[in-house]
Amino acid sequence: MLLCIWASQSAYGEEASLHAGLEQYCFRCHGDGKVKGKVDLVKSFAARPQALAMDLNLMGKIVRALADGEMPPEDEKQPTDAQRSRWIAQLDSILEEGLARQPALTRVPIRRMNRFQYNNAVKELFDLARDPFALPERTLHDYQGYFQPSTGKMPESVIVGNRAMGKSQFLGAGNTLPGVAAFPRDNRAEHGFDNRGDHLTLSPVLMESFFALSQSIVNSSEFPVHSRTWKSMFVTPDGMPIEELRSEGKRRLSVFLRRAFRKDVTGEVVALYHRRFLQQFEEGKTFTASMKAAISAAMVSPRFLYLYSASDQEHESPAPDDFALGSRLSFFLWNSIPDDTLLDLASLGHLRDPSVLGEQVDRMINDQRLKNFCDSFALQWLKLDQMVSALPDNKRFRDYYFGGANGMIYMVGMHMMLEPLLLFETVLIENRPIMELVDPNFTYRSERLRGWYEHLEEQGRAGVTRITFKREPITDRRWGGVITNAALMTMTASPLRTKPITRGAWLASTIFNDPPGPPPAEVPEIEEDDEKIEAQGLTLRDKVKKHVTNPQCAACHRKIDPLGFALENYDPVGRWRDRYRSGLPIDSSGTLFNRHAFDGVIGFKDALRAEEDRFAKAFASHLLSYALGRKVDAGDRISLDRIVANSANDNYRFRTMIKEVVLSPSFTGR
Repeated sequence: MLLCIWASQSAYGEEASLHAGLEQYCFRCHGDGKVKGKVDLVKSFAARPQALAMDLNLMGKIVRALADGEMPPEDEKQPTDAQRSRWIAQLDSILEEGLARQPALTRVPIRRMNRFQYNNAVKELFDLARDPFALPERTLHDYQGYFQPSTGKMPESVIVGNRAMGKSQFLGAGNTLPGVAAFPRDNRAEHGFDNRGDHLTLSPVLMESFFALSQSIVNSSEFPVHSRTWKSMFVTPDGMPIEELRSEGKRRLSVFLRRAFRKDVTGEVVALYHRRFLQQFEEGKTFTASMKAAISAAMVSPRFLYLYSASDQEHESPAPDDFALGSRLSFFLWNSIPDDTLLDLASLGHLRDPSVLGEQVDRMINDQRLKNFCDSFALQWLKLDQMVSALPDNKRFRDYYFGGANGMIYMVGMHMMLEPLLLFETVLIENRPIMELVDPNFTYRSERLRGWYEHLEEQGRAGVTRITFKREPITDRRWGGVITNAALMTMTASPLRTKPITRGAWLASTIFNDPPGPPPAEVPEIEEDDEKIEAQGLTLRDKVKKHVTNPQCAACHRKIDPLGFALENYDPVGRWRDRYRSGLPIDSSGTLFNRHAFDGVIGFKDALRAEEDRFAKAFASHLLSYALGRKVDAGDRISLDRIVANSANDNYRFRTMIKEVVLSPSFTGR
């Protein structure tokens, strides 16, 4: 069939032929003496046309480069729009046929819980009133209970704290269980999330840490006080004979194991942990101590620690796939275990029904446990944890640092970091179009942040622990949204100057899900002090132009430089400027995707709105990758196209997009 498709192209004539098009516009840089981007089209495709469908990921990249206008480069001869469209259609046909034979390219059959998920799962299992251990990654702390997704409305004013940059908010008594120490935070995948199955290893040392952790949780001195399941799970029933206590232990374990292992458990599995209970009980341990021993052992079982893409086939179950689907759904939206509703539907085999699955998505989005999704996905998608290590020069930006009542020095960054997170939660709770993440008509600001943007000498109350943020309208589109807030500008700058290349790379990766490759090792760095650049009579744009002389760098810089320089009016700490300190004017003009010329950040936002479909697909890809715990590849193309097309019918509203991700073939496994 592939050869037939290839042969049929002769009907279009030599110019319209896909092979001729590749030869005329692509081979010179990708095979005829050059191999740019490590892509050799001559070697891969010219001699063996059928090989086009053998590397589906490369096929997807070729289609995207053509559709986005990235290839051929703007300084090369360009095909007509009709030619480009025809080649994309032909490549799409070949790609779809390849996907029909090989629909699953990247599969992670099992993945371990990360630290955040483990904490939430334990909290749910024992109905704990506090986190088992400290979690600085839960950055946006809610002091007033504002997060009520079922209302569909965020309040006009919220009282919040920044746990990552105000460490006193999560350390010490009153927030966690005494004597419980977390295992190290899991590393995030490059251009991905910290729930990627191929990155979540389990060494023997970590396995021992999990066992010690499980024991420290159930044996914590305050565990009985804060666990609402303490009495029903651990306390000895009054007056029950010893023989009945043995049976009571088995009954309680059966209930616990179903929730812990997230599926109906067989008698054999229950018996395994009941034997552990009986061993302790017969040795003279109390009923409570024996239950602790059995339950802590279950908490280091692979059945608890791992999520399975397909259920364990060695055990019979009425609907094995439904239990895996239920876990996938709960860990996506709640970063925790399924509740009884999901388990009961899975047990009956009803969860796979699209209408039932859609109803459960609606129910779960309205649950307060959705906060776990916001805490994890938003921070990682926006890479906001980089704010913690951002240190503007304390002489040039002295007002960035301020003192607290406890004598500690804090940074305005702790306020900056919360603005985009509150915007994210609002767009989700109020089910707004996702484009409002980029270009909203409102934002949340503290007094200090408002004064910061307005260059006021008196910036209002600093706020360290409990910070009041108020909702206010955006009347100037230079501000607001995840791409024009002080947090982004500060974390993508050096201590003394802006870094437009870093900002451009952030935009390419975060907003368009098209991260650039790493720079060559031999390329020298640009001076970190902008005074040295300005002393040469140059702007930063002039310096970057001189800097980019390596031809291998040109393709990436053509893509990321216009993005980064669109934000050049924002200084290293996110405040507006029209000129450099030398007095030279700032040039923030550019062209987005070789299609949309802009002059300044407002024009840049207009260009982004013109590419709403592209942003929607990139955002959907981020969501899908997070939901699946793996990277998204060409095998997910059908799912992504369906998610974007169906979401477009509802103006790309956030909740609609989440539901479409869950109903997609990649997520359900259909």
